[in-house]
Amino acid sequence: MTTSTDGTRHVLAVGDLEQKDVERILDTARALARSLDREVKKLPTLRGRLVLNLFYESSTRTLSSFELAAKRLSADTMTLRSTGSSVDKGESLRDTALTLAEYEPDVIVVRHPHIGAPQLIARTTQALLDLFTIREALGRLEGVSVAIVGDVLHSRVARSLVEALLLVGADALLVAPPTLLPRGIEELGCRVSHRIEDIADADVVYALRMQSERMQAGAAFVPSLREYTALYGITPERVRNGQLVMHPGPMNRGVEIDPRVADSGASLVTTQVRSGLVVRMAILYDLLTSPTLQAAPLALEVA
Repeated sequence: MTTSTDGTRHVLAVGDLEQKDVERILDTARALARSLDREVKKLPTLRGRLVLNLFYESSTRTLSSFELAAKRLSADTMTLRSTGSSVDKGESLRDTALTLAEYEPDVIVVRHPHIGAPQLIARTTQALLDLFTIREALGRLEGVSVAIVGDVLHSRVARSLVEALLLVGADALLVAPPTLLPRGIEELGCRVSHRIEDIADADVVYALRMQSERMQAGAAFVPSLREYTALYGITPERVRNGQLVMHPGPMNRGVEIDPRVADSGASLVTTQVRSGLVVRMAILYDLLTSPTLQAAPLALEVA
């Protein structure tokens, strides 16, 4: 975690975290997860704090998860979506942020589509919740092999997940057609393959959503979704016994993942949703209860 010169603390990217930060957050998430099984699930930890959610992109899991995480910790919440706000009238992100700062929030959670938004209001929870899911399922992270399959080029999840896996001593393999792999991605330290057969040795198969909305109109990244599915879709025949399957959601069933896999005993997709809640609770807890915290709002950008 980083602290800027004005005292504002940020969760910007996995690269800003040390292994001890990840372990502390995951251990906190495990402790907080026990509260979900109680009859009264609310904790008084962040009573009197204000968590402001600023979402410039559509989201179901991320927004609802952050709202519920804050409420489970007894914080007050305020949510602003771009639709129906001054953003529709052309107000800039900077001016919106300055306006909302007058409410004196303790945390600002931002989801924004444009590169550069982290510099205006400081990114990374999906990777942490995925690490938590894997550790809870396998009992370890070090030495675990994860094959990440699909639209790496347009994914916000893939790069952060690779960085997080390598940070904790796990192995990351990216499997995709050449057109859906960023140039030079191997420099992160991961392995790259264009053959779906190479997922066979992985402990976890992580399917990425085909993000057609982020692809420029007319760009032929794949000949067709049907051909992509035939070559790279996660089907029952491609998942061996003992492998776990994950997906960040929302899923394109029948495209990157077969419904029979998504709904099978190997799938951790619904577990990831629960993990998202407790990890986001842990991040809010970690940011707001740090003994070094100064009187300044926190900024957290999410993928």
